[in-house]
Amino acid sequence: MNANEHDSQKQQSVIAIAKTDDELRAVELREHNGAFEVLWTKSSATGETNWQAFAAECGLSTGPKEHAQFDDNGEKIVVIGFDSAGTAFYRLNTPAVEKKEIEAIVKLQAESRLPLPVEQMEFAWRTDRINNGQVAVTMAASRKQNVQAFVDKVRGIQPAHILLDCEAVIKTWKTLFSKSKKDAVIINAAARNTQACLIEDGQLSNSVTLDMGIKDFEDSVPEEQTETTERYIQDIRSVVDLFSHERTKELPVIVLSDGSAAFVSFISALKSAGLNAQAASPKPAKQSAQIKLGAEDIYKYRVQIGLALIAIDIDTDKLNLFEHVYNPAGKEKPQHWLYSPKVAYTITAVILALFVIISYAVAIARPDAIEEHIKASGAEADINMLMERQKLKKVIAQQRPDLLDLLNEITSCGQSNQRSQRNRPGRNNAIQLESFHFKKGQPVTITGQASNNDLFYSFEKNLEEKADIKDVKPSATQNTTNAGAPGGERNRGIKFTITFHYKNFTK
Repeated sequence: MNANEHDSQKQQSVIAIAKTDDELRAVELREHNGAFEVLWTKSSATGETNWQAFAAECGLSTGPKEHAQFDDNGEKIVVIGFDSAGTAFYRLNTPAVEKKEIEAIVKLQAESRLPLPVEQMEFAWRTDRINNGQVAVTMAASRKQNVQAFVDKVRGIQPAHILLDCEAVIKTWKTLFSKSKKDAVIINAAARNTQACLIEDGQLSNSVTLDMGIKDFEDSVPEEQTETTERYIQDIRSVVDLFSHERTKELPVIVLSDGSAAFVSFISALKSAGLNAQAASPKPAKQSAQIKLGAEDIYKYRVQIGLALIAIDIDTDKLNLFEHVYNPAGKEKPQHWLYSPKVAYTITAVILALFVIISYAVAIARPDAIEEHIKASGAEADINMLMERQKLKKVIAQQRPDLLDLLNEITSCGQSNQRSQRNRPGRNNAIQLESFHFKKGQPVTITGQASNNDLFYSFEKNLEEKADIKDVKPSATQNTTNAGAPGGERNRGIKFTITFHYKNFTK
């Protein structure tokens, strides 16, 4: 065997499994010189969605293992796709600060935006573009109960990664359908559901799943404009309007298509509804030899191919909803040597021995004898220097603003009045913070929304009572929207801006 053949066998291989159109589908894919080769594809019978049994059919072992799925060379990995239908996406803006501070702001906003308490949700986030000193953040959130239930289903397969299927669709679109980085809405129509994904700068930033698909469109005979067809098109129209909000022009709509007549009619119906819709068909050219899938098969396995491509591309910034609920065997996070049980027991024993010796020495020594011993050893100067150093550190720390502490103070002001009104019927009681601006020498500025006047005034009062916050100056406007009735407007709460001074940093 020559060196090239040896290297070829060592190339990374990925098996990707996901549920699509009420059946489980899998591919094995390997990267080769910038292209990829599909080694095999497999589908279960319609309605057969037993993950363990299907994994066994794909040649994978199931059950307890010491490591995540790898082949004998340690190169083959398994990745699983999670149905993102129950995942909500949020767009946030934060100041362009350090990652740790952005994380605190995201957690703060998550508390006010998520439909359930934070402890009942799993969420992940990533930063996107920076514009005018503000960082755009994409956050995905799902019920912890649903995430944990899915992990329990697939744990025996021991996947190396569990990824959102909508991110896989976008990866396939960028690799095999188009290289465009323009902002757009990608329509991924399965048989009985449809994903509408917002792409910004080549990354997924929002996704909405509709409970109708291309089969519903076919069955409803679109030429007759049945109620089902109209509702389906109108739902897509509403999502595109949502994604295009606050833009100068409407986003283009790109429909992933297998080239069939059903998709031609579907795109025509979208155009008739006034949408800038166009088809995107797979381009098999990125594949190398072995099994070369046609456009129809690429479309069929688009989710699984995307999952495998993400797993191969280690630079992909993934939204990892499963970070806190799933840790593949053999991938445990490395612990500091101090946390090793053996080391901990040794240190404990040494500390106990030292404690006994020191306690005995202190008990029998006179205070003046201890002082004389320190002076005799020449350690007095070192101790004085250490104390002076510690004092200096405290002085320096006092000159640094603790933004995380400030954010916690602001959050507590909003949470206290939310708890006091939580049981009031007929109200959605919430303080929702949208932005936070801090710069030395300038007042702190926060903006947000309150669901009613009482909450806003209570929030303002709580801020004024904080010892480190001074000169609170609020500005608020009523947030209304047209309710549809003649001359009628619906109250959507209060939009506010508040400035204040924080300690001595902002004056």
